[in-house]
Amino acid sequence: MNVTERYPPFACDYSRALAARCPEFAKQVNPDPRELEDDGYDADPFGEEDCAAGCYGLKQRFPDRVLVMASDSCFMNCRHCTRKGLLHRAEIVRTDEELQTCLAYVQDHPLVRDVLISGGDPLVLPDDEVMRFVRAFAGLAQIDVVRLCTRAPCVNPARVTRELAAMLGRSGKVWVNTQFNCAGEVTPEAAEACGNLVRAGIPVSCQTVLLAGVNDSAEAMLALFRALQRARVRPYYVFQCDPVAGIAHFRVPLERARQIERACAARIGGLGLPRFVADLPDADRKTPISEL
Repeated sequence: MNVTERYPPFACDYSRALAARCPEFAKQVNPDPRELEDDGYDADPFGEEDCAAGCYGLKQRFPDRVLVMASDSCFMNCRHCTRKGLLHRAEIVRTDEELQTCLAYVQDHPLVRDVLISGGDPLVLPDDEVMRFVRAFAGLAQIDVVRLCTRAPCVNPARVTRELAAMLGRSGKVWVNTQFNCAGEVTPEAAEACGNLVRAGIPVSCQTVLLAGVNDSAEAMLALFRALQRARVRPYYVFQCDPVAGIAHFRVPLERARQIERACAARIGGLGLPRFVADLPDADRKTPISEL
């Protein structure tokens, strides 16, 4: 089996065009034979194929938040994705009955106040489907935050229209978590997409992944953080690569990650400095790399 059979590549037109002119982005799009190397990691270290308490399409790792799988496809198949081995295999919420079951689960767990709508990418769905999820969870009094986890502002910014942003903003509870990994991704089109969200009153945060050959230097990270600030996007987290099969060639050694974090902290203010963390399968929180 070759790499494209094991991990099929896909990218929308915008992403293909961006990859043609941004080599750092191209590494996130184009298959690499090293993805087939046996690195000792599991395809599903977080147990994401198992849903919470028989609740189809809903997952809970932490007491105050749940993740709802709204889609099993994306605008591009990121080569470093945590779920690259689960492509088109995830249990997702499709029917109104399944959505009602998720709502009942949340109501039965009163500590839950934060719902992450993810996938795949939820914005591959049409506007009315996106809003079906948003309205359902935002309508629960116990929910303070509905997070849309989407890479659309980066990889298909035309999807983030003013009309969609306005609808999302009217809920009063939507936050957007996105992912930019290098300054070259913060194009005028991407900045406009983020601006549509911000102008609609939606906080936008970026969860970057530390990737070898893409952004594994203080200079690359600082350029990214400054570009995000200009787009009014908050740099929120920088993640170590997850312990997932097929991405070992992207993994940056911990000591190098710590050096990058220290160098960035000396050269940018707190508003532009995200937390450098790792998501560990058995941890009860995101773990700062300074503790590893």
